Amino acid sequence: MDLSNFTILYVDNVQRSVNFYRPLFEREPVEATESFALFVSETGAKFGLWAREDVLPTATDVPAGSMEVALSLDNLITLQIHYIKWRELGVDIIQEPTVMDFGTTFTALDPDGHRLRVYTYEKAEQEKV
Repeated sequence: MDLSNFTILYVDNVQRSVNFYRPLFEREPVEATESFALFVSETGAKFGLWAREDVLPTATDVPAGSMEVALSLDNLITLQIHYIKWRELGVDIIQEPTVMDFGTTFTALDPDGHRLRVYTYEKAEQEKV
């Protein structure tokens, strides 16, 4: 079995989430309805947003924000560019760029409280970027 290249987040409001992710991903969803939206990357990775109330079997007992999505970038400069852009967009940053064991990372929250960890394996010169 291959590892999945398809992530689905359960969200309270699909349109609100599309409006949040559209500028972060710099693309339009390839599919969008009131209950589901789908973004696809150049590599074919899929990122879905599914209205929590329409998920079967029901997922209403799943706590909001109980998911972390890791978004890999090629290098430190690209990470810094995304960090600045996300700040300018008003994204809730809960971890400033930080050097960790695996590289440099920052973490943000989407409107439903899901953690978005942006990282690169490249380490910054300092402990905090």
